[in-house]
Amino acid sequence: MSKDLQNKVLFQQVVELLQNARQQVLRTVNSTMVYTYFEIGRIIVEEEQSGKDRAEYGKQILKGLSKQLTNEFGKGFSIVNLENMRKFYLAYSISQSVTRILQIQKTQSVTGEFKSQKEQSLISFSEKSISKSLISFFKLTWTHYVFLMRIDDEKERRFYEIESEKYNWSVRELKRQYDSALYTRLALSLDKEGVLKF
Repeated sequence: MSKDLQNKVLFQQVVELLQNARQQVLRTVNSTMVYTYFEIGRIIVEEEQSGKDRAEYGKQILKGLSKQLTNEFGKGFSIVNLENMRKFYLAYSISQSVTRILQIQKTQSVTGEFKSQKEQSLISFSEKSISKSLISFFKLTWTHYVFLMRIDDEKERRFYEIESEKYNWSVRELKRQYDSALYTRLALSLDKEGVLKF
């Protein structure tokens, strides 16, 4: 093998490794960000539920939180974005997969209150693994989820979520597939009598 060819092969291997690493870092950062927004939504919902007049109290929470977070972290924490995080939590906390993970988390935190220090550290480790489970559950971008949470039917939402991940759909492609009623058309194609009615 000539030296030039050997260098090209070496270069290609290194380039491929770096590109894969870069993609993995982006996926990890994105999943962590989406999970963080889910948790922010949870905190907002729990705070609202402890308030007296929920509608007015909720508006005040979002307004104050938006102002403080924007001062501390800059853009990205408008009232609209915080409302999206709240809606995101509400939409996905009822998801069967997320619900199972959250139930395990609640059970461990409640039973962990009276445990020994050794058992407490095991619970803490377990809570970290649950957080990792939730982080790995959210595989799409925040923009994907902002669109998906508008879909009321959980099965339909989950279908588009799985397809987006499987086929690496951009948000634009996801919207196009949704607008073309892909889920409904596939459901009807499985129901031959339903198709004949149209």
